[in-house]
Amino acid sequence: MATSTVQRNMPYIREQFSAAFGKSSVVVKSVSVAVTIGYFLSFLTAAIPYLTVTPGYVLPPNMRIWAFFTQCFIEFHFWEVLVDIAVVILCGKLLEPLWGAMDMLLFFLITNVSVALSTTIFYVLIYFLSRNEEYLFETHIHGLVGYIAGFSVAVKQVMPDHILMASPFGKLRNTHIPLLLLFAAGSLRLVGALDGPFPVMFGFGIFLSWIYLRFYQKHSNGNRGDMADNFNFASFFPSQLQPLIAIISNSIFMGMVKIRICKKPQRKYDVSSPSTITISLPGTEPQDAERRRQLALKALNDRLSKVEQTGKWPSMVDEEGKSPEVAKDVKEPIVHSSTTTSTVKLPIPDFKENAKDVSSDGST
Repeated sequence: MATSTVQRNMPYIREQFSAAFGKSSVVVKSVSVAVTIGYFLSFLTAAIPYLTVTPGYVLPPNMRIWAFFTQCFIEFHFWEVLVDIAVVILCGKLLEPLWGAMDMLLFFLITNVSVALSTTIFYVLIYFLSRNEEYLFETHIHGLVGYIAGFSVAVKQVMPDHILMASPFGKLRNTHIPLLLLFAAGSLRLVGALDGPFPVMFGFGIFLSWIYLRFYQKHSNGNRGDMADNFNFASFFPSQLQPLIAIISNSIFMGMVKIRICKKPQRKYDVSSPSTITISLPGTEPQDAERRRQLALKALNDRLSKVEQTGKWPSMVDEEGKSPEVAKDVKEPIVHSSTTTSTVKLPIPDFKENAKDVSSDGST
């Protein structure tokens, strides 16, 4: 039944996918084509150790360093290709208008290369602990899973409070997606649905992309990074764990500042106003706030445009631009007044006669 439903909706899905792909930029199209070609190259078994990162072959004496740049385009399953292309298209629609094509391509390269390098170091350490050579020569690091994790972090940065779904357990927002996807990747790995390096690559993708966006990404206003409170490392975790995570992450950050790996946020003081002093941090200026609002407003406008209006409010102005007059058939109340008046004659007292009576009484 599910298969018949998919087959019935396949023309519509293909039409929408083609329309979205056709309107994408050159960067999105190039990455999508490269991932598709990489999928067909994965059928060449002899080419896999040369195109993917195999920890034992990138170390001396082999030194296959180029694999760090080719591994992201190699996928072993077709459904992974579809997911990769869909994420790349979404990135082009949501992030490219804010960042530009070159910044999006730079984010793509930095995320994939750093994730592959970190995962390689992780498996080399696992080898030294276990002495199992399979971690060196049977592990193939490949695919865009690290970039998918980085994309979820970038969406959290630009639209952290956007509600994706409301459920009885609460509202699912963009800020919950990275950790939720990491949990899903670990669960799928336990049941054998994903390859071994996937959860590790996804975890490194979240962490390394956050470091780049938090401290190093250069914005059009000259600032670097995003020091907003809703983008700190503790914000990735549930609210109950955030105080503990904040203490640990702040301690690590201060240590990295002391060894000059990271720079301490520079506060800017605006004393132009005699009554108030404005203190601003990188990532909290109006330009950065506007950068976050743009996608939120776009999502809101798209949602409102789909709402059908059931009726219209009555207009107070008619088509000719004049206000409607009072209906003529409404009769005003008529007050009837009587035209005839009746006069009542009152007796006039005789003051002289009363005076005589009073004098006669006084004499007696």
